[in-house]
Amino acid sequence: MRAWTHLATSEDVLDLRLPAHDAGTGLVGRPLGDCLGGGEFVYEPFDAYGAGLVANPNLLVAGSIGAGKSTLVKMVIDRGLARGRGVVVVDPKGEYGALAASYGVTPLVLGRDGWCDPFEDDSRARDLVRAVLASAAGGLSDELHFALDETWRRLGARRPRRLLAALHERLASDLRGPAGPRRSLALIVRRFVEGDLAGLFDGEGPALSLEGDLVVLDLSAQWSGDSLAVAALSAAAAGANLARPDRPGYLVLDEAWVLLSDPASLRWLRGSWKLARSRGISHVLVLHRFSDVGATGDAGSATRASALGLLRECETTWLFRQGADEAREIAAALSLHPNESRYLVALPRGAALVRYGAFRSVVRIVPDARDARFIDTDSAMRG
Repeated sequence: MRAWTHLATSEDVLDLRLPAHDAGTGLVGRPLGDCLGGGEFVYEPFDAYGAGLVANPNLLVAGSIGAGKSTLVKMVIDRGLARGRGVVVVDPKGEYGALAASYGVTPLVLGRDGWCDPFEDDSRARDLVRAVLASAAGGLSDELHFALDETWRRLGARRPRRLLAALHERLASDLRGPAGPRRSLALIVRRFVEGDLAGLFDGEGPALSLEGDLVVLDLSAQWSGDSLAVAALSAAAAGANLARPDRPGYLVLDEAWVLLSDPASLRWLRGSWKLARSRGISHVLVLHRFSDVGATGDAGSATRASALGLLRECETTWLFRQGADEAREIAAALSLHPNESRYLVALPRGAALVRYGAFRSVVRIVPDARDARFIDTDSAMRG
């Protein structure tokens, strides 16, 4: 007589997040690695969206230093470029030079190579100016919002080529006027034209051309300064402006905590998120310490809730090895199953728990011969 002690279907196994066998995504292309419970793992967010595996093309990549995040992101970029995708990388630490060189591209350093115009999209220029000024000033009061609206009306219907310079010109007389909202606004705008932010997002001559299949915006000069958040926001907005309906592309935001921890940048990012599908943009957020998200605001604050909500809306997450404390943070934020949480602290270097839509895979990243040309981030340590 046979006694049945356990009865489960494949749906039950999926609900338990148990990768007993993993046949991969069913997508075609160069693999990113191997499923630990099956064969090759091929993944491209736009293909996954087209196949109905995910509801949006946005990616979150998180994990401890040295776990394999940079390797994965560069491999994803390379495979996307081979598919004809456009790629813009906002690179706060100057780590994408080798990848750029493999495509004959020189990273653009803001302020050194020229200035970047993030306001080219006329339909969103006003909101972006508001966000950039708020980021630089640590927020705008209602009086400053009103002063900006009044100054904007004085610009007229035709957008000037140098938008910040035009605002500065109309506020110049207020710099020496009595204290008040207009003088405060004039002082903020002045920073972009004559102050510490001059030469980044306004300047003489034409703005930097960001055309090309791969654009790397190197912000390493701002890495240790107070201008990093506003530089990252402006660079990300400029990158988003390159999206074309006929050519989907990636906007890679390394050290994404910089944007998530700045309320003005976070509001802009949420707006860009909503347009991801219609504009054909896959936002790739890279977080080195998930606990950095906690710095976006106090527990229960609107800013922190907005940041966590944005991360939860990523239909694809690549979660690399985490320390125990970090694993608890990410498990709570993303509502991980206990089995998924246990994987995070046990994953070896170069392996990730991949969550895409309703599916789960444990993937060992396997670079191929081409990848080896640009993925090495440890060369300085061996030098």
